Amino acid sequence: MRFFDLLNFQHVMAYIFVGLLFLLVFGVGLAFAHFRDEHSERRKNEIIGRFPEEIQDRDAPFPLIMTLIIAGTVIWGFFYILMHGLLGVKI
Repeated sequence: MRFFDLLNFQHVMAYIFVGLLFLLVFGVGLAFAHFRDEHSERRKNEIIGRFPEEIQDRDAPFPLIMTLIIAGTVIWGFFYILMHGLLGVKI
């Protein structure tokens, strides 16, 4: 048990606000950041398939933030395994 109960509350608020900040940045990144080329606007507007209940399929560009998150996860996983192997720490 901690000596100061307020410290628990401060940690919970820090976790919540960091999580909300991440969700906000992630949402903005998904909405506005894409790899752009000369065909991006056409691909975002052209409908290539229609599904029941008026769902439309497009070949839109892949969001940059998703590319960075996937690449970061793969790089982190690689170095996590490498460092645990080199340092001899059991997982």
